Amino acid sequence: MSNPADVPAPSPSATGGPAAEPLGVALFGLGTVGGGVAERLLRHPQTLTAGRPLSLKHAVVRDVAKNRGIDLPAGVLHDDMRRAVDDPAVAIGVELIGGIPQAFELCRDLLRAGKHVVTANKALICERGPELFALAAEHGRMIRYEAAVAGGVPIVAGLTESLAANRITGIRAILNGTSNFLLSRMADTGASYADALAEAQKRGYAEADPSMDVDGTDAAQKLVILSRLAFGAEVTFADVSMGGIDVLDAEDLSFAEELGCAVKLLAVAKRTERGLELSVRPTLVRRTDAVANINGPMNVVAVRGDLVGDAWFAGPGAGREPTASAVLADLLSIAAARPPFRPRQPDSPLRPVPADELFSRFYLRFRVVDRPHVFAALADILGSSGISLASIIQHAGPEADDNADPSVVSVVVMTHRTSGARLRAAAERWAKLESLRGEPVVMLVAD
Repeated sequence: MSNPADVPAPSPSATGGPAAEPLGVALFGLGTVGGGVAERLLRHPQTLTAGRPLSLKHAVVRDVAKNRGIDLPAGVLHDDMRRAVDDPAVAIGVELIGGIPQAFELCRDLLRAGKHVVTANKALICERGPELFALAAEHGRMIRYEAAVAGGVPIVAGLTESLAANRITGIRAILNGTSNFLLSRMADTGASYADALAEAQKRGYAEADPSMDVDGTDAAQKLVILSRLAFGAEVTFADVSMGGIDVLDAEDLSFAEELGCAVKLLAVAKRTERGLELSVRPTLVRRTDAVANINGPMNVVAVRGDLVGDAWFAGPGAGREPTASAVLADLLSIAAARPPFRPRQPDSPLRPVPADELFSRFYLRFRVVDRPHVFAALADILGSSGISLASIIQHAGPEADDNADPSVVSVVVMTHRTSGARLRAAAERWAKLESLRGEPVVMLVAD
């Protein structure tokens, strides 16, 4: 937390006095987001009017010869990180280099040098945030990270400022635009996962290596950050029960539609009597639920508070302008001397609930050889594992695939509420079935 004496005072010009001395800004990284921030600072400074004005002093990059399409003042662009960190004219360092080790060292050095820090680095805040927050408090400086979660959606400020008076009981969110775009395309067009991914990459919605987006890692890191703020809980990435969408195909989206649902990579944090439940998993959401209708690369965060009820925050979760908007908002907050983000203090310590102790309804899709007694064997495994069946759907193999084995069929089992432990026990047994083809698909079913 910041020492108020060390936070820049609002501009005297707001009350008719002389203009305040600008706050120097150093950008570390001038890629997609950094370029958007630099462009706004240089070309549209009149829109950045909260508190003291901002002045871009450094743009530190690895390759100074690369054409970035931005005209920077002489001497601003260079590759000397230390020069920017040590410059007494710099009040705020903006970390946009990504990763964890180098980014952590940079933020640490900035704080030790008496600079405030703004970052868009979710992995850094998830893994090393507590260390940086302690260091910021020690040096009377702020570290702000609105852009680390949900891009242009102001959820960090929403939790710590707008909803500060509320006791938060739950969060449901779509926090990864890549996964949401893929699921939307698969559902709308019947495209395969591979074809939807190729389109997403072509349109700039997916990285060349999308693994962290589609396996749940990206959303889980963001959920950890939100959970610390919303519940004051000491949670880590390992506390999140996680699964990805890369195991799904168009057939699963078709089954979901038949069941009146959409599939979303849903991030959930829920306060319960047993502790804090945390999960990021592909989930069937009823079409009547507003979350089911958030499509394409959009993000949404639904927060439940004891005073406000359900509050919704939605918008673009990534991209040059939305993420730059969040970074600039943090810069303006520092310029206006707004207090730093502070997590809530829990009523009592909140224990993360282990994955085996999480309860849910489940969607289970099996590909099995169509022969007598196969379903009976599956039903026996589930029943003897303490899992009650709610409904069953059986479809033949895809007719459009000339190479498909017509003797292989898809069987979908919808369960009643059961625990992760029971499902894991059943999975160990069904894996031994000779009639099973491939890995079954497991999804949660939202309440």
